[in-house]
Amino acid sequence: MGWTKTKVLALLGGLFGVAAGTGVYTFDYAEGTSYLSNDPRACVNCHVMRDEFDAWQKSSHHATATCNDCHVPVDFVGKYLTKLEHGWRHSKAFTTGVFHEPIQITDSSLAVVQDNCVRCHGGLVHDIGTGAHGERASCTHCHAGVGHGAAH
Repeated sequence: MGWTKTKVLALLGGLFGVAAGTGVYTFDYAEGTSYLSNDPRACVNCHVMRDEFDAWQKSSHHATATCNDCHVPVDFVGKYLTKLEHGWRHSKAFTTGVFHEPIQITDSSLAVVQDNCVRCHGGLVHDIGTGAHGERASCTHCHAGVGHGAAH
């Protein structure tokens, strides 16, 4: 039995169809479109974010900031690239079960939070610059629980 062009294309088409179907099903099952919104309830589609969501509801930022206001860049491209990266990382972690409990913020995500703190509170913190060794002052160093209540 030889591999004709038609058989190879049919096999590749079938493999692509299975992969695409699995991806669409998984995206729908995980309520993927909800992550494109600004609704904080989307962040609790996954059970490991429940404590952070509940704490946010009691925090000082509840009335003024959603998850996206702190955790993604404000520019359109940066926002959706970050959402894509978070979605990939989170879905991989939760599917495999390989993640730290309680969930921990990555260094790159912490940098986004820092930038958003300064963006919103720039007038208040404009005199706070860098430390003695040139490092940038970290808002979350002193204010770790601001967005999610008491620090875990």
